[in-house]
Amino acid sequence: MLLSVIIPAYNERLTLGPILAIVVRSLPTVSKEIIVIDDCSEDGTREWLRVNFPEGERQGSTVDLDRDGNLAFGEVSGAPRVTIRPIYHERNKGKGGALQTGFAAFSGHALVIQDADLEYDPTDWERMYDLIAVRKVADAVFGSRFYGRPHRSLYFHHYLANRLISFLFNVIYNQTMTDIEACYKMMTSSVARSLHLTANDFSIEVEICAKIARQRKLRIYELGISYFGRTYAEGKKITWKDGMKALWCVFKFRFK
Repeated sequence: MLLSVIIPAYNERLTLGPILAIVVRSLPTVSKEIIVIDDCSEDGTREWLRVNFPEGERQGSTVDLDRDGNLAFGEVSGAPRVTIRPIYHERNKGKGGALQTGFAAFSGHALVIQDADLEYDPTDWERMYDLIAVRKVADAVFGSRFYGRPHRSLYFHHYLANRLISFLFNVIYNQTMTDIEACYKMMTSSVARSLHLTANDFSIEVEICAKIARQRKLRIYELGISYFGRTYAEGKKITWKDGMKALWCVFKFRFK
């Protein structure tokens, strides 16, 4: 079974290499297709990708970082294959736009979203993947940062907005989700291809949840995940404006 990992990246030069190495090591018995969408970065991310992927994609069974911070691919006999492929936007389209590009390009049997920073830990995929690919009891599995796992304490206003958005979402869509704004969303390929995403910004998180929840036949699960959040000084990008738009999109995608 092939797992497609979609990684939108915008100005993540210092974290993209390390997260790629961690992603490759996660679920070590599963073949992976990793699609990195550079959203017209301006901090050297794009240049780093072109140095490491001069011919467009690379394959191997192991990936590590060398002393210069570049990717070193290796081969282990019998180990699952990993393919990493970059896609470049010629203008900045936002996280939603990058995810639309990734969703249009994947070929795996299942798909998971991974941010290009180090806020989320790919080792949390194991239980998500088990529900979808092993037990086959779930069509979509969402991560939640509010289940008692390590969660960096940061901004109360962000927490309050997230809880409000999730509460309204549950009322309108008749769900019991606790963290619809979380990055980690894993789903089968058929679910991913059914979504027809349109949002270009961070409201893509609401749109994905809404378009899955509206398909009442789908089996949705939620699992606790770790969260090593960043401050704005460390590179966090989401703002209060994104929160206000997410509130509007809860209603928009319910009745559109």
